[in-house]
Amino acid sequence: MQEPSTVHNTFVIERSYPVKPERVFAAFADAAKKRRWFAEEDEGHTVEAFEMDFRVGGSERARFRFKEGTPFPGAALANEGTYQAIVPNRRIVIASTMSLGERRISASLVTFELVPAKHGTDLLFTHQGACVEGSGGPKLREEGWQKLLGQLAEEWAR
Repeated sequence: MQEPSTVHNTFVIERSYPVKPERVFAAFADAAKKRRWFAEEDEGHTVEAFEMDFRVGGSERARFRFKEGTPFPGAALANEGTYQAIVPNRRIVIASTMSLGERRISASLVTFELVPAKHGTDLLFTHQGACVEGSGGPKLREEGWQKLLGQLAEEWAR
């Protein structure tokens, strides 16, 4: 039997942040803050575009160009998403796609749940996705989100 051309996967990442849910939520809701931790922190690419309309039904778009020495030097990567659900200071759900050049490589549903905790906020991140061949697969997505959620932690040090 031939290998499937699409790999479906779900993974969960849990993080704790030393700030209240309102501050974590603001790092997602404020375009300048989200651009900083989500788009600009990686030295492996340049940001060509980043825009977001943070409301249910609103969209988020980011376009990057990979630098030399990366797995896809010179290639453009685009993320496009639509906010499906927003509960202030509690939950954000985004349906998104990722394209490498003109080729769609994945589709995802991601949920961020913010839970008040004694130390600040516990974030429960759930990624449900479909990755096509040549996309790097679920392992690369999980590594990417681990890195992004680590960069989010640096937002409060600014």
